[in-house]
Amino acid sequence: MEIEREDGRTANQLRPLACSRNILHRPHGSASWSQGDTKVLAAVYGPKPGTRRNENPEKACFEVIWKPKSGQIGKAEKEYEMILKKTIQSICVLTVNPNTTTSVIIQVVHDDGSLLPCAINAACAALVDAGIPMKHLAVAICCCLADSGYVVLDPNKLEEKKMTAFAYLVFPNTTLSVLPGVGGEPVEHGIITSVTHGVMSVDDYFLCVENGRAATASLSAFFRKNFQQSQGAV
Repeated sequence: MEIEREDGRTANQLRPLACSRNILHRPHGSASWSQGDTKVLAAVYGPKPGTRRNENPEKACFEVIWKPKSGQIGKAEKEYEMILKKTIQSICVLTVNPNTTTSVIIQVVHDDGSLLPCAINAACAALVDAGIPMKHLAVAICCCLADSGYVVLDPNKLEEKKMTAFAYLVFPNTTLSVLPGVGGEPVEHGIITSVTHGVMSVDDYFLCVENGRAATASLSAFFRKNFQQSQGAV
C-alpha cells in the first residue's frame, strides 16, 4: 500500500528542484536553491586572512551566519548554523588556505519544509561558485517517519507537522569531484552528516538512510546538469 500525499507525490518523490549560481555581485560566490516552494540564498565571502578565536590557524576556518526570513535568530537557527559549519568543514579541503576565514551567509527566502537540506544544497552550490577547494560535493535530503510507519522524503511544511520523527542526511556526491586528486579517498556509501529529531527505531533510521541514499541519485544528477550548463555558458 502506497502512502498518499496531498500534493500527489509518491513517498520517495522529491519536489521540483531549481538552482542558480553567481546571482549576487558582492560575494565571491553565491547561489539560490529551491525545492518546491522552499527557497534559500547562499553567499560566500572569502577566504580572508586570519582565523576566528579558538580556531586552528593551520587550517582554513569557516563561519556560517543564518538569516531567517523575518524576526530574530533562535535556538533552531543556531543549531542549523552548527550543522552547516560541520558539514562544510567535512567537504572542503582545509589545508589549502590555512589561517583564513570564509563566511557562508544563508538567507531564508521562503520555508515550505525541508529547510535545512535546502540550505545545505544552496551552500554547496555557492562554495563551488566561489571556487573553494572541495574534496567532493554533498547532497542533502530530509527523510521523515509518518504515523503509519512509512518513510517520506522531502516533506513540505504541512507534512512536517504530521510526522513523528525526522532524519536530515547529507551524502557525498563522489561522481563529480570539484578538485580531483586532493583530500581523502572517495566514500561510496558514507554519510557526511546525520541529524535526527523525534523518536525512531534503529530499523526505521536505516530505512531512512536507504531511501535517502537512493533519492540522492536524482539530486546528484541535477547538480551535474546544473554545473555543466553553467560551464557551457562561460
